[in-house]
Amino acid sequence: MIPGFDLSSFAATAGPLAAILIVALIVFAESGLLIGFFLPGDSVLFTVGFLIQGGVHLHFNIIAAIIIFFIAAVLGDSVGYAFGYKLGPKIFKRPNSFLFHQENIERAETFFKKYGAKTIILARFIPVVRTFTPIVAGVGSMTYKTFITFNLIGAALWAMGVTLLGYFLGSVLEKMGIKIDDVLLPIIAIILIVSVAPALYHLLKDQKQRHAIWLGTKRQFSLLFRRRK
Repeated sequence: MIPGFDLSSFAATAGPLAAILIVALIVFAESGLLIGFFLPGDSVLFTVGFLIQGGVHLHFNIIAAIIIFFIAAVLGDSVGYAFGYKLGPKIFKRPNSFLFHQENIERAETFFKKYGAKTIILARFIPVVRTFTPIVAGVGSMTYKTFITFNLIGAALWAMGVTLLGYFLGSVLEKMGIKIDDVLLPIIAIILIVSVAPALYHLLKDQKQRHAIWLGTKRQFSLLFRRRK
């Protein structure tokens, strides 16, 4: 999940529907908004399926959940496509910022040239690339008809598939007599590391980016201790 955000506790206080909608928003943002490239969509989908299987942590219909996530993923990618289509080639000249880096676009473009239209499906399972691929598709010559066809397939395999994977794993553990409470935190930790690691690596491997983050962190700590004095 997202560091500092406990989906189980949130569902207990705000209600299961609110928790599902929050996850849908995360899926939507990561699927095609520039600000969503760092969000761990894989981990939230898997965790939701896992928690729904337990019933106690998140009492919600699994079929309804995967339909909501499917719609969010399709809409997110469509927004990304529209963004790329509107900006066109200008996006390749856009200056780097904290939320936008040309290397992300170039990485998605390279992936797109290698796999063609199948990229829309394959990119769903690759952090960062899945955020920028629909944007590159919109910039290129891919028609929306072709894009939406592969978008629907990719969204079904990813949003619905990953959620169901968590759900069925929970079912297997339950049959083995293993309580979800006993393994929930370790499993979430593993999924979080696997989901966030590629994005963090991509963010921190650039020396200028590391330097900017370090300076920003030092400045915040300096202000924090200054206020305490």
